[in-house]
Amino acid sequence: MAFSRFRSLSLIFVTCLLAHPTVAKQQFPRLPQSAPVPEMLSDRPNLQDTPLPQPRPEAPREPASAPQTAPPPGVKTPEGASEQSGGAETKPPSPQPDPRSKTVAAEKMPAEEEACRVRLRAMGIAFEERPAKQNTEVGCSMPYPLSVSDLAKGIELTPEAELNCTTAEAIARFTADVVQPAATNIMGTKLSGVIHASAYVCRPRHNGGKLSEHAFGNALDIASFTFTDGSRIDVAPQPDEKQGKFLDHVREAACGPFKTVLGPGSDPDHETHLHLDLAPRRNGSTFCQ
Repeated sequence: MAFSRFRSLSLIFVTCLLAHPTVAKQQFPRLPQSAPVPEMLSDRPNLQDTPLPQPRPEAPREPASAPQTAPPPGVKTPEGASEQSGGAETKPPSPQPDPRSKTVAAEKMPAEEEACRVRLRAMGIAFEERPAKQNTEVGCSMPYPLSVSDLAKGIELTPEAELNCTTAEAIARFTADVVQPAATNIMGTKLSGVIHASAYVCRPRHNGGKLSEHAFGNALDIASFTFTDGSRIDVAPQPDEKQGKFLDHVREAACGPFKTVLGPGSDPDHETHLHLDLAPRRNGSTFCQ
């Protein structure tokens, strides 16, 4: 009841207030019906009278070079062209000439060749004659080759190796004087065979500088030794202690009877075999690694 009376008094008060002359005459500001007009372009300064910035002069351009193209097949490039054309591989240089390359077989076998064969037969070395080998383009030459199958009685050379007679004799003597005693003293058994990886091969050295001694049948690469008890030793970088002792002895003793001795540790190409050759050197010097 009290709330209804208060509400009625409030409505009467608001009606009297709005009817008061001061409030009735009060007017609220009126908003303009349109936005003000911006100033005319004619009142602004002339844009043509304002200097415009000039573009920076361009630096002279170098003439574009034509793209390089590979030469057509069969066309040789001049020396040094590989470096200019992005490092393209070039043909390896030809091996240096060797005076032995001109050696050819005579109609009659020389006396020293006949005498060498007599010594081989006396040592029990099994061999057969082979036709002369000559490659004038590469420079390989072996005028009186032999195919050797046994280095002594009971010691096989496998596979059969094509060698010149002087190298065959050197291998056989080294086997009898060094390898066989080492087999008995170090391994406690006897040598039964030698397995080789390479004998005569018509090619230059891996660096291409000179012809390989293999190109004259003047080298043998020994890969393994076999023994009568059935055991075998492979030439390798890290053999066991006993095998390593045998291989080290054979390798050290080879320096002298042979002019070049290479093996594991010499370079990556000789990690799995012993390279023995009779390369002619000044004053009979040796190269052993």
